Amino acid sequence: MLINLLNNETNQEEYLIVNNACIVYKKLPKKIYGFIHKYRDINIIVINRSISKRKKEETILHEFAHLELQHTDNNESLSFSIEDAEDEADRYIEFLKENAKND
Repeated sequence: MLINLLNNETNQEEYLIVNNACIVYKKLPKKIYGFIHKYRDINIIVINRSISKRKKEETILHEFAHLELQHTDNNESLSFSIEDAEDEADRYIEFLKENAKND
């Protein structure tokens, strides 16, 4: 779970393995920080290589939230919009950060 990553109980590499995911860095339009593309049951997290290191870390965490919230399932009956999914991922990250152990 993502909370384990925030609590340093697991690392990013282990998290990626458990979620059958990988991260690739590509040149993307300025306003696109990242996204997930599911291909043959592999979650490919694409991150804009032009953004700052801090923004890359935040974007990766945001994309991990989409994984946990199962936003990558190409479900046509999705009852909310892309904006709602983005807001939900942001709120989920904030909730986890508030509840992460503060060592």
